[in-house]
Amino acid sequence: MFGPWWKLGMDTAMLALESQAVIGLRLAKLAAGGTGAQIEAQRMISEKMFAAGEAAMTMATGGSTQSVVSGYRRKVRANQRRLSRRT
Repeated sequence: MFGPWWKLGMDTAMLALESQAVIGLRLAKLAAGGTGAQIEAQRMISEKMFAAGEAAMTMATGGSTQSVVSGYRRKVRANQRRLSRRT
């Protein structure tokens, strides 16, 4: 009965933790300055705009909150892998 709510809660909590790691990696990249920082800043803005639009479209077409959170987690983990590789 509480299974889907529990999973959504845990996935949302994990999204918050994973996002903090990406924020830290991005801040380090931005603090370093240079061309890499400018590219990262532009990428960050465009990713956020695209992800918000994708989430809105998912919800507008009848998708679940769980699918939106899962989509965000996929993107955050990909960013974490990418940023960790270059550090």
